[in-house]
Amino acid sequence: MNFKLTLLVLSMALVFASCGDDKKKKPSYNKSTVKKEVKATTKLDINAPSLDNKGIGPVKSLELGAIDKALVAKGKEAYKAKCTACHKFKKRYIGPALKGVTKRRSPEWIMNMILNPEEMLVKDPVAKALIAEYNAPMANQQLTKEEARAILEYFRTKN
Repeated sequence: MNFKLTLLVLSMALVFASCGDDKKKKPSYNKSTVKKEVKATTKLDINAPSLDNKGIGPVKSLELGAIDKALVAKGKEAYKAKCTACHKFKKRYIGPALKGVTKRRSPEWIMNMILNPEEMLVKDPVAKALIAEYNAPMANQQLTKEEARAILEYFRTKN
């Protein structure tokens, strides 16, 4: 009986181990490789503005108008729920301080970093410099474009 149970458990383990989806794998980030690449290829100042860089991801262009107070309120709630574990506005924490981020980064870059951090950390020079400095990858919170846009709107009020 014990042998049959062991054989059954091993068989099930093999079946589960072989299961998987055929989805395209997201780019993996290797902290040491990224750090070496950043040091070898650039000497980016992570605090220097890079407003012409739109980042890599779904947001290609974005027109900003007047501050939308309803969107700010939604962004504040999303920020509190998803971002405060790693980010503070006025001080460095696990990730960089966010005060003034809209003066340092383009709106598209901010949204693409929120929506597509894995690819940004592999391909975007500013994101690479940030990971080299902070040694902690930005977590993908699986936010929608609308949530990311609301967070951006909230950031616009915090400069």
